[in-house]
Amino acid sequence: MNPKNFFAELKRRNVYKVAVAYALVGWLVMQIAATAVPALHLPDAITSAVVLLVILGFPIALVLAWAFELTPEGIKRAEDVAPSESITHRTGRKLTTLIVFVAVVALALLLVQLTRRKPAVAPVALSAVSDAASRGILEKSIAVLPFENLSRDPDNAYFADGIQDEILARLSKIADLKVISRTSTQKYKSAPSNLREIAQQLDVSNILEGNVQRSADQVRITVQLINAANDSHLWAETYDRKLIDVFQVESDVAQKIAAALEAKLTGREKNDISSVGTKNSQAYDAYLRALAVYREYDYDTLQRASQALEQAVRLDPDFAAAWALLAKIQALTYFEGYDKTEASRIAARKASETALRLQPELAEAQMAKGFYEYWIVGDYDAGRRTLEQLRSRWPNNADIVETLGYIALRQGRWEQGREYLDDAIGLNPRDLYVRNQAASVRVYVRDFPAALRTIDQALAIWPDDADLIGLKAEVYQALGQLDKADALLSHLQPRANDVNAVGPIYDQARLRRAPTTAIILLRTLTNPQNSSPPMLHASYHLWLGELERLSGNINEARTSFTQAREGLEKELKQQPHNRFLVSLLARTLAGLGDRESALREADHAVELLPSAKDARAGPQYEEIRARIQARFGDGNRAIPALKHLLNISYSSEGGPPLTPALLRLDPDFDPLRSDPRFQELCKDKKP
Repeated sequence: MNPKNFFAELKRRNVYKVAVAYALVGWLVMQIAATAVPALHLPDAITSAVVLLVILGFPIALVLAWAFELTPEGIKRAEDVAPSESITHRTGRKLTTLIVFVAVVALALLLVQLTRRKPAVAPVALSAVSDAASRGILEKSIAVLPFENLSRDPDNAYFADGIQDEILARLSKIADLKVISRTSTQKYKSAPSNLREIAQQLDVSNILEGNVQRSADQVRITVQLINAANDSHLWAETYDRKLIDVFQVESDVAQKIAAALEAKLTGREKNDISSVGTKNSQAYDAYLRALAVYREYDYDTLQRASQALEQAVRLDPDFAAAWALLAKIQALTYFEGYDKTEASRIAARKASETALRLQPELAEAQMAKGFYEYWIVGDYDAGRRTLEQLRSRWPNNADIVETLGYIALRQGRWEQGREYLDDAIGLNPRDLYVRNQAASVRVYVRDFPAALRTIDQALAIWPDDADLIGLKAEVYQALGQLDKADALLSHLQPRANDVNAVGPIYDQARLRRAPTTAIILLRTLTNPQNSSPPMLHASYHLWLGELERLSGNINEARTSFTQAREGLEKELKQQPHNRFLVSLLARTLAGLGDRESALREADHAVELLPSAKDARAGPQYEEIRARIQARFGDGNRAIPALKHLLNISYSSEGGPPLTPALLRLDPDFDPLRSDPRFQELCKDKKP
């Protein structure tokens, strides 16, 4: 062929028309697949496969149009057809007709897509849209307020809480929505009058209110979706069901809300929010009891939740979601040190494995697996992989995002950990603990100005919180600004369990070398009438001994140290691998003057959690060992360790890492003060 005639030949063989026709038909096929696959609850991979096949078929169609020609005798190679036998002009007219027809169908489909989206009940006023936009709030955002218990029996309040939690869990699996965590909504009333203010505090556009009335196995659930900017009702419904059918109500509510907010659901999301956990109403009732209480995260409520879940799985051994929540709670109980026995570890593993065996793809079972890997096994890589994969399926689960932050910190990925915690605040803006941790990570990396800003943002919400005030005082202590720390701590009156407030008061007394007031506080807190966990009780005896020694009361100090040692040795018989208990024992033995035993236990604590395994917490045990070495005058080992600690980021028992100011002020380092090497460490670094 003459190259000059190439484009003319493309036109004669209808290659251009085939390209246009194929493109239109291909687009139409992809649109049909995108609509039909979610509607039929088919895997999302089918849509991807259709798109891939359409793309791959395009060049093939062009090659076939060029190489072959339609004749009255059938399809022949183009080279074998004489010009007089060619009917490409008739084929071209048919292609033109096809193009016009498909174009009309595609245009109609496009118009339907553009016009079909509208609110379920009434259009939202333009003022509401513009108001939300001006505040940067997503229109597809929602907070689920506590459901009101309308049952005659007030003890049924747990049931309303559990239903709220279940609906929230289903909504949070929809990627096209922003859903606020339950922790942030629980402080509000069920049907408040100041919806707009609440929406602004939670950074959402929409609020879901509801109430629940239960009588025996009959349940009435009423829900209404409200645009908070103008108080317009977008959707409302009342469901009268038997208890065992509540799963269908929860699923329907989630899907109706998604439709009202124009949130697109994938096939997997529809499957996830439509799951039915159990057909045993008593098992489900026990499960709801656990849901209503476990988020307090203290030992008593975790125990109550575990007992309710154990009842649920006895009633229905195939209840995978109950097994998953039981695994999570047991793993948390182990991780927090409430019960670090081998029996607790085995129970958590069994519950996690059972949930996965029953429903391997259940999001709750996958989450339990990730928490088990992190909290109990200590396999940060495995926990990270599990939770990162799960985040795409459960994008609004603040627990997953928050935990990924903690794993990042333990792996020394400080900036990524900070970003995860900031993201968790976006999903859980009224969670005090997450705010505290977001400030703490800035303390760990010694970005003290940013830490103070983050603390002040939290104090604007919780102005009297003792933990936040204590953390702010610790920042000032790390900077050597003891007057500012005094101004904060002088008004605190912590209770026995407020360890994050008692700790800074103890530290301030040591740094000021003025222990009298703190001694009075600690004697009150160690009074037998003040019941506190054994580990905390031992810590207070240790701190009391340190301050009594600092004040010159050697005999009283020895008594306090002895009480601390007895309590710690008793606990270590039950939890021999609890590294924090081991480190407390090392410090207690140092207080008693037993140098060799103290250093042996300090080495043991470092071996139990080396820095290479945990960048966040590991170095604190190195710091404890260096402090003990310093107290016994071993500068040759203490000073290199202190130099290393000054140059890395870490958490020192939840507080600030070492700084030059702390080295200058802390009595632990008095034996090293004449050493020029130590004096060099005490100098502030120039910016």
